[in-house]
Amino acid sequence: MSARILSGTDLANKILTSLKPMVKKLDPKLVIIQIGNDPASDSYIRKKLQSCDDIGMRREHLHFDASVTFDELMKTIRTLNEDDDVTGYILQLPLPQMLQENEPLLFREIDPYKDIDGFTAYNLGKMFLSSDFEHLPPATPAGIISLLEQNGIEIEGKCAVVVGASNIVGKPLGTMLVNRNATLIQCHKFTHDLRSYTLQGDIVISAAGKANLITADMIKPGAVVIDVGMNRVGDTLVGDVDFENVKDVASAITPVPGGVGPMTVASLLQNCIRAKERQLERKS
Repeated sequence: MSARILSGTDLANKILTSLKPMVKKLDPKLVIIQIGNDPASDSYIRKKLQSCDDIGMRREHLHFDASVTFDELMKTIRTLNEDDDVTGYILQLPLPQMLQENEPLLFREIDPYKDIDGFTAYNLGKMFLSSDFEHLPPATPAGIISLLEQNGIEIEGKCAVVVGASNIVGKPLGTMLVNRNATLIQCHKFTHDLRSYTLQGDIVISAAGKANLITADMIKPGAVVIDVGMNRVGDTLVGDVDFENVKDVASAITPVPGGVGPMTVASLLQNCIRAKERQLERKS
């Protein structure tokens, strides 16, 4: 029996539609900072800007040449911090090579109340306390949690295997799963015998960025499989999971594209509204 397909596109559209009344009421503004012309970033940003337009959210795209200096970026971040009209902003990753070593310093400068990507130490630290403090969580992990919960997939008491330990997806996602009382197995590129761990998973989430890493023999029958990977194989976009074969073993699975990606965008815009609400509470 083939797995249930968990469409992130359908759920994201429902979430975005539900945000329209709050956008109209609060009038938030989102700003995207882009450096250089990474093709993947270009695609992601187009989707984010289009989603803003679809729900009537004000947005601005600050696009810098790859030669922009660290000092110029810091100046831009400080300007956005001080601009009361800007609700939230993101620094699109990956940064050009010459800026990557300064990435922690750039994120340290971002106002946590405007950090709608959820990457500052303040927002990540709050997330570690409990789910009650996930006010501005990283967008992709938040989208995955929403995808599971909205599809009625139980997390509490389940064994969740996360393949990947990045600061953007793997680590915060592991924390959010533990916050919901899952038993966590966190794997990464140094894990030996990956299959021995994934076979234990009631929920298997791959965010490793390696095409067809997760094969059917690595998934126990009836497991839920979430594919975060976005990999180019020739002209085709594929995930980390061998979708065609794994779907015959799993009980539910996300497609690529159309799975986690749209949920990331929806979560980002949801964070922008939360940021506006928290900023208003701070002033009252």
